[in-house]
Amino acid sequence: MVNLLTGPKGSGKTQQMIEQANKQAKECRGNVVFIKKTHRDTASVAFDIRTICMDDFPSITNTDEYIGFLYGMYSSNHDIECIFIDGILKHADISIENIPGFIDRLKKLSKECGINFYVSISAEKAELKDIDLDGCTLLN
Repeated sequence: MVNLLTGPKGSGKTQQMIEQANKQAKECRGNVVFIKKTHRDTASVAFDIRTICMDDFPSITNTDEYIGFLYGMYSSNHDIECIFIDGILKHADISIENIPGFIDRLKKLSKECGINFYVSISAEKAELKDIDLDGCTLLN
């Protein structure tokens, strides 16, 4: 399942993602991963959540490399149950234009690997009209 949290920049999506990740870390049996662009605002993420900052991986520059990174993460740890991706439009070359294809690939990865994705997108729902929401949940 791919869960999407949308809204304009500054609307509290990061805090909601952190709260949801901390909740999942307590409830799920597998591992939880939280991916951010920078090291900012990671102090409130629970200690047992694996936090990854994409600034530490500057060679990941496009969606193919990003998806490969996610598959690599799973191949090294089959116990990953949830992956939170905060502010996806700040990662690699992911943009409003190519987000539908990226989300389709996340849905495939989710189904193949049994991972629940939580993705925050700084955009209004109307801007995301090209995303096939089958297999997705919109979070508020």
